[in-house]
Amino acid sequence: MEDKQVTVTLEQKKGYEFHIKFDEGVELLMDEPEPLGEGRGPNASKVLSAAVGNCLSASLLFCLQKARVETRVVRTTVTTKLTRNEQNRLRIGSSLVKIEIDLDRDSAPARADRCIELFEDFCIVTASVRNGVDVKVEVVDQNGKELYKSD
Repeated sequence: MEDKQVTVTLEQKKGYEFHIKFDEGVELLMDEPEPLGEGRGPNASKVLSAAVGNCLSASLLFCLQKARVETRVVRTTVTTKLTRNEQNRLRIGSSLVKIEIDLDRDSAPARADRCIELFEDFCIVTASVRNGVDVKVEVVDQNGKELYKSD
């Protein structure tokens, strides 16, 4: 299978407020909560939590639709705990994802059960976060001169 690429552009507006542009033309405002920012949008931890919840919900919904299991409502709650590491730096410690789904199990219980067994393995975001995503970082100045590059 061919690898795909996603591009997201972030531009600082003021303080910790960033205007995010996705390659589909969708835009989002992100900001840090007070006292750093003004809390005018979600911060990165919240967006990551939303991405995990959305990916799992969409994966389950896709399987159920493909199996022709009727669904009425999907409601997902993601509770993410922030913890401190050995250096006392804040990190995402864990997330609990609770998917509440209103579906007609009586019409196709075996197909619904099969989707519930499988869907998690097809969520790109959750599988990637669990396995640790390789992140490379570069910092360049306004002229493109490299100031920093991670290993």
